Amino acid sequence: MRPPISGLRPNILENACWQCTQRALLRQQVTPRPKFQRFFTKPSLSRASAATVTPLPHQRFRAGYFLSNSLLARVNGSNRSQDPETPEDINNLLPHRRRQALRKLNASAVESSSGSDAPTANLPLDASAQLASAAARHPASSLRRSLSAMLSLSKPRLTVLVVLSAMVPYALYPVPAFLSSSALDPALAPSLSPLTLLFLTAGTTLCSASANALNMLYELDTDAKMSRTRTRPLVRRLLTTRAAVLFAVSCALAGTGALYLGVNPTVAFLGAANIALYAGAYTPLKRISTINTWVGALVGGIPPLMGWAAAAGESATADGTWRELLFASDGSSYGGWLFAGLLFAWQFPHFMPLSWGLREEYKAAGLRMLAWVNPVRNARVALRYSLVFVPLCVGLCAVGVTEWSFAVTSMPVNLWLVREAVKFYRHEGHKGSAKGLFWASVWLLPVVMVLALVQKKGMWQRVWRSVVGELEEDEEWEDEEE
Repeated sequence: MRPPISGLRPNILENACWQCTQRALLRQQVTPRPKFQRFFTKPSLSRASAATVTPLPHQRFRAGYFLSNSLLARVNGSNRSQDPETPEDINNLLPHRRRQALRKLNASAVESSSGSDAPTANLPLDASAQLASAAARHPASSLRRSLSAMLSLSKPRLTVLVVLSAMVPYALYPVPAFLSSSALDPALAPSLSPLTLLFLTAGTTLCSASANALNMLYELDTDAKMSRTRTRPLVRRLLTTRAAVLFAVSCALAGTGALYLGVNPTVAFLGAANIALYAGAYTPLKRISTINTWVGALVGGIPPLMGWAAAAGESATADGTWRELLFASDGSSYGGWLFAGLLFAWQFPHFMPLSWGLREEYKAAGLRMLAWVNPVRNARVALRYSLVFVPLCVGLCAVGVTEWSFAVTSMPVNLWLVREAVKFYRHEGHKGSAKGLFWASVWLLPVVMVLALVQKKGMWQRVWRSVVGELEEDEEWEDEEE
């Protein structure tokens, strides 16, 4: 324990070390110590000084016993000890300090996502944030930094979901005599080609990357205010605005060109329209009206139409215009619209609980979402659209896209979604209901798509006939006539 110092205000030297205390004691007429006294012996006070000193109660040393870095920073007029809170401060640090600051920033972003009820409270960073962090570790002029930052602009996980939602309807398009024995004849071979699927996949990927990059360019100021988006590459200045614009425009031109040349003009038009809707309508509307959620759902429903129109164009018998591909008179386009409706409806039970967990951040950023504008309607909309999955799955069976067993096997996951949506509506997001609905929506889409692929109309009958060699009905009649 330090000896008390008279003549000084209480607690003024609580962060001072022993040497500073010793100097203060010497100034107060301390009795001179012997010449050869050891440096660690305490100097004795004079009797007059000792009589006026009141003993302090015994207490432990505080954590700030020695002079703290914050006090040194204030004395020196610098903010060196403060943790960097902005991406610009982080980029100016040394490499090891930058890694530590990024870990603290990411941890604080996860903890600040509206508590434990938030659906994304304990989730790791998304792919875009991870790529941005990887890009920040490379030198500013390196190629790997630029490639990682550009890949982060495309929002990889969202782009993969968009591409899969286009590929599944393409694979489910009812092509006549697919996998049948007549397909061995080159003249009667199925018309779906892997090359068309390749162009569809590449073009959809590039169109999605362009739309996402334009979205980040427009929302640069609001992204910096939200924990979920503050690690994006443009917020952290990992790319220049000019480079991001060039990336977005190049992807848009390459994507629509690949769809036009490799698939058909209708699919190319749908891809270009999706870019315009996402970047030109949905993104600006987020600051204006809550109708932005419906516009974003419309954007999500277009990729299934792209996949269906691509497959329909391969087996078109007329001129192959958009009327034949999307509004066929024989009803063959119903399946594409049902898939588009499924993806449109899925956006609401998925996004409503997600936005509820981030409602305060959306409000602070000035983005008008139902989660904070009207929480009751937010829960009601999620419940309303979760009820349409059962009739949509039954409709896919009715129009001949899948077997009727698909309506039965998809029922459990659809009822699970309805159950979680009812909880979300009753509790308005509290008591873990938002997290439950979010995860039910995350699992529902891949489960429904896989079940539809496995139970495609007539697929297993054709596989059985091609393996066993069972004759088709027409061939049986020909044998009997002979």
